[in-house]
Amino acid sequence: MSQAKWYVVHTYSGYENKVAENIEKVVENRKLHELIEEVRIPTEMVSEVKDGKTTQAERKLFPSYVLVKMVMTDESWYIVRNTRGVTGFVGPGSKPVPLTEKEVAALGVDRSTKAVEVTFKVGDSVNVIGGSFDGFVGKVTAIDTEAQTAEVVVSMFGRETPVSLPLSQIKAED
Repeated sequence: MSQAKWYVVHTYSGYENKVAENIEKVVENRKLHELIEEVRIPTEMVSEVKDGKTTQAERKLFPSYVLVKMVMTDESWYIVRNTRGVTGFVGPGSKPVPLTEKEVAALGVDRSTKAVEVTFKVGDSVNVIGGSFDGFVGKVTAIDTEAQTAEVVVSMFGRETPVSLPLSQIKAED
C-alpha cells in the first residue's frame, strides 16, 4: 500500500493539460514514479448542440485544477510547485492538504479502490457482512454499480425494511 495521497493543484486557466503533461514529463525524465504516481484532470462527456447537430465533447469538471497523487516530500512539492502554469497547492497558507478518502470517492478519481465484484443479482438472498446490519439476511431489490450500493430488504422487528448498503458489506448467500 503506497503512502501517496491525492492533492489539488491550482493552475492558470486553460493550462491544465500543459501542467499535467509537464509534471508527467519530469516524473518520466527523473524516474520519480515512486514519488508522483498519477496526474489527472477530472472530465465528463457532455452533449453539445451546434447548428442543429449534436456532438459529444469532453468538459473539465474543475477548470484551473489538476489532481496529483503523490508522496509529499520536499522534492515532489518543489517539482509540482515549480511547474510552469502552477499557481500553488490548494490548502491553507503554503501547506498542501491531501484530499480525504471521502472526497476522493466523491470525485470518482480513484476508481480502482472502489471496484467491488458483484456475485449476486436482483432477487438473490444475501448476507450482510458489515455495518449496523451485520448478520442480517435480505433480498436484493436493486444494484447501483456506479454508487457501489445495493438496495436490500431485511426483516427487522417482524416487518420488511428496505436498506441501502455498500456492495463491500454484502455477500451472496452460500
